[in-house]
Amino acid sequence: MSELVTGEAVALELRPAKLPSRALAVVIDLIVAFTVYIVVTMGIVASTASLDDAAAAAVAVATFVLVLVGVPIAVETLSHGRSLGKLACGLRVVRDDGGPIRFRHALVRGAVGVVEILMTFGVVACIASLVSERGRRLGDVFAGTLVVRERVPAGPARFVPPPPPWLVGRFAGLDLSGVPDGLWLAVRSYLTRMGQLDPQVGWAMAERLAGDLAACTGAPAPQDVPPAAYLAAVVHERQSRDVQRAFGGGAAGVGPVGGPGPVYPGAGAPVGQPVGPAVEAAPPTLDVAPTRPREDEGPGTGFVPPA
Repeated sequence: MSELVTGEAVALELRPAKLPSRALAVVIDLIVAFTVYIVVTMGIVASTASLDDAAAAAVAVATFVLVLVGVPIAVETLSHGRSLGKLACGLRVVRDDGGPIRFRHALVRGAVGVVEILMTFGVVACIASLVSERGRRLGDVFAGTLVVRERVPAGPARFVPPPPPWLVGRFAGLDLSGVPDGLWLAVRSYLTRMGQLDPQVGWAMAERLAGDLAACTGAPAPQDVPPAAYLAAVVHERQSRDVQRAFGGGAAGVGPVGGPGPVYPGAGAPVGQPVGPAVEAAPPTLDVAPTRPREDEGPGTGFVPPA
């Protein structure tokens, strides 16, 4: 069992797909692809009978590339990692941080798949999947993706707490393109478990993650915002951008859990806005420590997020 985080900032415990299920999905995809390829080839041969040998060969190569390479890449991109074979086997391709794949991920997987699946009859892909701890083939390694099982017993999902309302939209100008997927996963893992951490460990971890995030974005973290609230606000900003890209501008600004978020004590509030009643109503498990923890506080879990 491996914990992944989706692009919607929801922590899911999913089982990475192993070789048998992946091989079955590939076989289904290949059967469908070759069936379409044969039908299309027959139609093209009938309509291009008057062409010379060189033109016929060029049409044959273009048909092969389009049907057996281009179509699977388009299907994986549009379905967010669910081809027909993967859909039948309950599998899905996701990024290393658990988010949905994009065209570049599907393109790399498809290009490498021509060599390790089509040209070597799947031998290279089988060897790579057997060697990999998470069953990844070379296309997954180069694309930064992972095939996971979706049909597993559902467990309690851990949501990333939304930032304080006055921080929503404050970091709209940040350049998030340089933040690696591993750092996103570490930030989300911290936010979903910050209530379980020792105060000293949690504060130090939040400061370190906030510093790494600020270094990747090129903008320093604001001094008047606690590091955990800053992390939650930046994750919310990335989630809002993903929602905008997927569904258009009408879905922007929707919180991760669809309701009012917790108040982060010590983070302050906009000028003229009272904070007393809101602090009393905040869920205690999602609060962030208002000040730096004291040195005499006892040890906690010592949780360290994945690298």
